[in-house]
Parts: sequence; C-alpha cells; structure tokens
Amino acid sequence: MDRLRQHIEEITPLSNEEFDYIKSFFILKKVRKNQFLVHEGDEVKFEFLVLEGIYKVFYLDANGKEHIVQFAKKDWWMTDYIGFFKQKNATMFVECLQEGEVLCLSLEGREKLASEFHTMEHFFRVKLTNGFIALQQRITFLLSSTPQERYEEFSKLYPDLMLQIPKKYVAEYLGVSRETLSRLYSNNK
Repeated sequence: MDRLRQHIEEITPLSNEEFDYIKSFFILKKVRKNQFLVHEGDEVKFEFLVLEGIYKVFYLDANGKEHIVQFAKKDWWMTDYIGFFKQKNATMFVECLQEGEVLCLSLEGREKLASEFHTMEHFFRVKLTNGFIALQQRITFLLSSTPQERYEEFSKLYPDLMLQIPKKYVAEYLGVSRETLSRLYSNNK
C-alpha cells in the first residue's frame, strides 16, 4: 500500500488518517501470466492500478482479429472503461502479459472516495484527464503517421516495453503486420 500512497501523493498530499481510510477501498490481487482480469461479456467490477507486471487491453473484431487499445505497466490505470463507467458488460479483454500485482477499485468505491475527499476527486480528475489526453494523442498519431513514425515514437516513449512485450503485440498495437514490424526493427538497429 506504500506504492498506492506514493502514487496518490504525486498529485495531492494525504494525512495518515485519510490514507488509512482510502486504502480500505482497494483490494490487492496477484495476477498470473496469461490471466484475464476482464473478459469480454463479463461485468466490469473494477478499475485496476498496476503495481507490477505488464498488461494489455484489447478487443476482437467481427473476424476474430485482436486489436490492442492499451498496454499498462507500473503506475498505470486500466480496465474496460465503457463497461466500468456505464456498468455494462465488457467489450474488451484485460490480460496479464507478465506476472504481477494490481490494486482493484470498484466504481462505487471510486465515487464514494471522490465525494468524501476533495483531494481524491482532484486525483481522479487529473488521472482521467491525462488518460483522455494520451488516448487522443494516440488516435491522432495513428491516423496521421506512417508505420515508421509510429514505431519510432513507441520506441522512444516506451523502450522498456519494446524489450518486454512480444513483437506480435507491438505490431498489433502499432497497426502493422509482424513482417512490417520486423523490417522497421531491422532498419532502426
């Protein structure tokens, strides 16, 4: 729980009493490699804060092709946000790629914390705003860049993920074939 406190206090300070109450809303979960935290069609009960491990959030199109929407690593939040906030069944999957741990927070808990603590409302707003900004940047970059530019940007932003994630997943995330990714990788050595 020290990691949670550090994470929150990067944005807003907390007293010991406040943190003792806040941490009671979180559930620690160990996650095995290839374990699903969210499966398409399931009720989306939690938003997850990554403590350790690497995860992917993805969906399957009508042809069964996988499309990766997000990777998540230490200190990143993830879930199927449409299912979570609208309290609908999941249309996404959340899968663990590298064994780890997450903290789970329910929507009810999130809303209660935000309503009881201005500091937590501020924290969640900052996190959500940053997430929307990152998503919009990702979408505009995908729509307006070449595969080479997408590869270079991903490599620059996430050099650790380039080394830890199977290349087929990087290719899916970048919207290129595995063969194209191999050429891009070879050209950038």
